[in-house]
Amino acid sequence: MRPVLLIGSTGFLGLELARALRLAGQPAVLAARKPHAIPAGLGLEHATKLSLDATQTSALEQVIVLLRPRAIVMAAALARIADCEREPERARELNTEAPGRIAALCARYGVRLVHVSSDLVYGRQAPPTRGFREEDPAGPCSLYGETKLQGERAVLDAYADALVVRLPLLCGASHGRGLGASDSLLSDLSRKQSSQVFEDEYRTPLRVEDAARALVELLDSEVRGLLHVAGPERLSRVELAERVLLAAGLDPSRLVRTTRAAAGMADRPADCSLDSARACEHLPWLAAARVP
Repeated sequence: MRPVLLIGSTGFLGLELARALRLAGQPAVLAARKPHAIPAGLGLEHATKLSLDATQTSALEQVIVLLRPRAIVMAAALARIADCEREPERARELNTEAPGRIAALCARYGVRLVHVSSDLVYGRQAPPTRGFREEDPAGPCSLYGETKLQGERAVLDAYADALVVRLPLLCGASHGRGLGASDSLLSDLSRKQSSQVFEDEYRTPLRVEDAARALVELLDSEVRGLLHVAGPERLSRVELAERVLLAAGLDPSRLVRTTRAAAGMADRPADCSLDSARACEHLPWLAAARVP
């Protein structure tokens, strides 16, 4: 079987994608700028790894010609809102320009492409009752959301058969790296007695393991265009944090409730909830997904 080329294999989601591909028995090449920065003990010690910068188009084309991958998953991004504000050119290069170039290569060589995007392409307007649907107009509040939205458009303009999956806030184990909604909270609480969480920010969170499973299953589908893959529950950041602490055996009273305005983040999206009804037609188990 021809391999799957996973770009961005060392990130929070990328690592779980690598594990999901291994569990599914699908050969994969794990590509990243530092592909060996993978924690030990995850069963990936013998995986094929490749040093690759997603922004280097000529190098990527050589890889495609040599590997002849059956699919590419583009999971690399400059994903932190603050990092994008500090490095706007890098954000545009990695979140917008590189995905468009990768899509053009996939179209040229007939390679299935699944590109990972974000619920943060929304936020400027309130969502419908059940969350944003794929056809609802986007309206990002941050440079990160804007570059991801432009990246979606670049991908689909270059390759109409590509699949762009918008994912929500992800939680779950990051294997000691303090990444994601739950591990970042637990890491914060390991250093101090309390942690502030927003009571007026709502998302449809999903375990990172479930997000990875969904993406791997979608690789062999004929779904194309935009698809929302998110959890079935709309939760505030406080509600999610309480669940995370209870699951970890910690006291939820250590959480300090605050608002976006009080924290000086009034421009942060209030509600980016996604409606995953279309995805559930292809992934029925998603309707029963729970967090943490």
